[in-house]
Amino acid sequence: MNELLRSNDPTIIAFASALLRGEGIDCFEMDVNMSVLEGSIGILPRRLMVRSTELAAAEVVMRDNGIELGRSM
Repeated sequence: MNELLRSNDPTIIAFASALLRGEGIDCFEMDVNMSVLEGSIGILPRRLMVRSTELAAAEVVMRDNGIELGRSM
């Protein structure tokens, strides 16, 4: 799996997940439970992962909907 998106905003992650699933692209959210360790203040970003074979298509979906891919290259 490859990282598609990294964000501290859970609404962006939820929106991106809905868009991807609507296009038939499976995705998996990582670091969801890190809020327990950080005290729920939202400083640790969540990551949205997709299969490497679907990464290019997922990037197009994000670009078409104006979602910045906040990840390190």
